[in-house]
Amino acid sequence: MRLPRKRVVLLVLVVLLALGVWAAIPYVRAASLVVRMAGLHGPWLDRLASFQNAAVTTRDTTIAARAGRMRVRIYQPGTRRAHTVLLTGGVHAKGIDEPRLMKLARDLAVAGTPVVTAEIDDLLHYRITPKLTDSIEDAILWVAADPGLAPDGRLGVFGVSFAGGLSIVAAGRPRVAPHVAYVVSFGGHGSLPDVVRFLCTGVQPDGTKRAPHEYSLVVTLMNTAEEVVPADQVAPLRAAIMSNMQAQHLAMVDQKAAAAEFTRTQTLTAALPEPARTLMSLANERKVAELGPLLLPHTSAFTGDPALSPANHPTVTAPVFLLHGADDNVVPAIESRRLATALERTAPVHLLVTSLITHAEVDHPPTAGEVWQMIRFWRAVGAAGAL
Repeated sequence: MRLPRKRVVLLVLVVLLALGVWAAIPYVRAASLVVRMAGLHGPWLDRLASFQNAAVTTRDTTIAARAGRMRVRIYQPGTRRAHTVLLTGGVHAKGIDEPRLMKLARDLAVAGTPVVTAEIDDLLHYRITPKLTDSIEDAILWVAADPGLAPDGRLGVFGVSFAGGLSIVAAGRPRVAPHVAYVVSFGGHGSLPDVVRFLCTGVQPDGTKRAPHEYSLVVTLMNTAEEVVPADQVAPLRAAIMSNMQAQHLAMVDQKAAAAEFTRTQTLTAALPEPARTLMSLANERKVAELGPLLLPHTSAFTGDPALSPANHPTVTAPVFLLHGADDNVVPAIESRRLATALERTAPVHLLVTSLITHAEVDHPPTAGEVWQMIRFWRAVGAAGAL
């Protein structure tokens, strides 16, 4: 029986509308993630943030890695819609308990993406070494071998700050490459020597100048300690640096506790012999222009290994997504721009530089255009990670 023409037209319109809604759902999921990441609130925004959200359970375990046992946390959504993601944060003593990392993991997981966060020892101690890349590789292989986490043996790899660039290096290694569905670098670097040179001088690779963040220069002091002070001063200098970093982190949430910790930092500094005392005093006083030139001649000892710079030896073949804050003064945005050019030789690359982000946080007031760009970026990530 043939349907009347009007009913055929109506049926076609209904099908097209349904297809339109179906096609829009991935964008709605991406928009939901952006709203959660940015912490936006309002009647409609709260409804959008909770779109298709599922309950999330967590459990901690440890896995074997070349550098020793590694603690991991698994965020398991009630409804699974995507490949599992291995998420590695930046340098921070709280590791997988760092609140911003926990929020990002949960923001991803509630939408149906299982997440595994990995706690790497050197990152806990603000050290940037080739062991970091090895540990990320080991964690990727562990997730890929677990049929409950990676039924098809593949996963997404997501690195924040310095772990972004290191995740790209790890994802390109021969043992790992077949298991990587995609890689996301959030505020990551391309060339570690160039980043550290910027932190010490305020000069970017293209010659432009900007004031670097004093936080990362303290990390540079941590990594050059063995080069700039006698051997018997390394441990006490690093103890003072750890206290300084703890004070900086506390300043984000508890000014009273931060002041108390910084008093401890100053006490530890006063007890240091020279030259450690002078170097630590410059760090405490945030005298970047004076401390940077003292450290720069010694930085090649920890920045030169190929395992630390994805732009210098690109091998990754999986799709790469580079997200960077336009005004980032820890790892400048030029790093992701130059990294995109380098990686295009071997992999599909998606780059978004946006003023919505500072370093590795979505924390600037949004505009409609920037929000749409962010939604498109995460929609593309979702397409790469969909089951």
